Parts: sequence; C-alpha cells; structure tokens
Amino acid sequence: MRQYSPDLTPPWKKPKPAPEVPADPGLVVEEPGTGFCGAVIRCEAGTVTLEDRFGKHRVFPLEPRGFLLEGRVVTLVRPSAAPSRPARTASGSVAVPGARARVARAGRIYVEGRHDAELVERVWGDDLRIEGVVVEYLEGVDDLPAIVADFGPGPDARLGVLVDHLVPGSKESRIAASVTSDHALVVGHPYIDIWEAVKPSSLGIEAWPRVPRGQDWKTGVCRALGWPENTGAAWQGILGRVRSYRDLEPELLGCVERLIDHVTEPAP
Repeated sequence: MRQYSPDLTPPWKKPKPAPEVPADPGLVVEEPGTGFCGAVIRCEAGTVTLEDRFGKHRVFPLEPRGFLLEGRVVTLVRPSAAPSRPARTASGSVAVPGARARVARAGRIYVEGRHDAELVERVWGDDLRIEGVVVEYLEGVDDLPAIVADFGPGPDARLGVLVDHLVPGSKESRIAASVTSDHALVVGHPYIDIWEAVKPSSLGIEAWPRVPRGQDWKTGVCRALGWPENTGAAWQGILGRVRSYRDLEPELLGCVERLIDHVTEPAP
C-alpha cells in the first residue's frame, strides 16, 4: 500500500523556511523571544553571542531559533571558511604581521579630546604604530594658534590637527583659519562631536538625535535614545561597536587619512 503523509497541507500553503544568513561578526540582529538586539561578536558550534549598544553580551542557540534581520525572520548559520586573503587592519590597510612599532616621529597629530583619540586609536592604531605617529588630545582648540606656535612645526616635525564641527561660519572654522604654518595641516569633520562620526547603523539606531541648543549635547543624546545619562559609559558602548573603518562616516575617514599622509610626508 502507498503510504501518505499525515500532513495534507498543499505545498503552496506551507510556510517557506526562513532564509539562512551567515552570522558574520558585526551583523546586527534581534532575538524576538527576548527583544535583545545586538551585533554578532562570536559564532561557535550551536550558539551565537550578541553584544548590545551598552556592551552587554547574551548567548543564544542557533537552532531552531529565528532572528530578526531588518525586520525579516532569518536563520543564522555559522559562517563558512572564507578563502585565505591578506589580513587587514581596522583601517583597511594590509596588515604587517609581527611588525614592530617604529620610533616615534617628531611630528604629531592633535585631536580635540580623549574620545577622539580613542576612536582614532581603535581604527588607525596599527597603522600609526608602524608609521611612528603619536596622537595627542588637547581638551579643546580655543588656544590652537598658541599651541601650534609652541609646537613649532617644520619640515621634519609636521603637525596635523583634527577639529570637530569644522563648518563655514563656526567658531572652529575661524580658529582653524588663523593657523598659517606651511607645516601644519588643520582639517575637520562637520559633526558636533566625534560620537556623530560613528554610523547610526553600527549602533542599531536610525539616526543621531537632534539636541536643542543650550543643552549638553552628549547628555541630550543619551536622554533622547533612552540610554543611562552617563556619557562615559555611553561612549564606551559606542566605541565597543566600532570594529573597522566601515563603522565610521566617510567625512571622518578622509580627514584622518589626510593627516597621516601629511605627518609622514618626507622632508624635501
């Protein structure tokens, strides 16, 4: 006798299986059962580890659980082994395994604050060590002309400065224009703070919120996004989601690359 399946549902009415998506590091998904949303940081046999924007980790089984990716249900699977390629640094440069840090150059790159320095280190740190470039932070650029004069840039000691909110008509643009040394390069990004140079998509948010004038910008961002109003902890959560240049806006990438080129340019 012919055996029939007890399931008589026509094939065209059966739900389609969720598409399989490799759980590559950095992929942002939501576990619908708990509402936990985070980026993949590790995928091992049978489990995936997610990290949310506050740095909290959760481990979930891969099967038979479904995850939400941009609103659609998917099945996460272990990434297949990729063909061997040259290793890359976080900035996208070809890595030099075993390379030792070069003795520091006389030239420097100055940034406005500690968060700026930490972000530059996160993405360009390997490149800067090979080139022997030191990054220092200033706690603001109001006294930039005097700082540049005190440094005394020259052909063998070039100075690069990264400025926040360098847009026409801003206080920062007037300060930058007052630096006239041929051996000092001042460039900047358009964002109010270096936080904004991190892509919202890398943090699992739609956009950086607008903060009313007169309100501390970082505190206002935390409040608008429902984060604890602890800007130090918030920054560590943001920095933890930056894994490579792909997590940063192009306006910042171009600025830092120009500064590195300027500082490492051979003396004539």
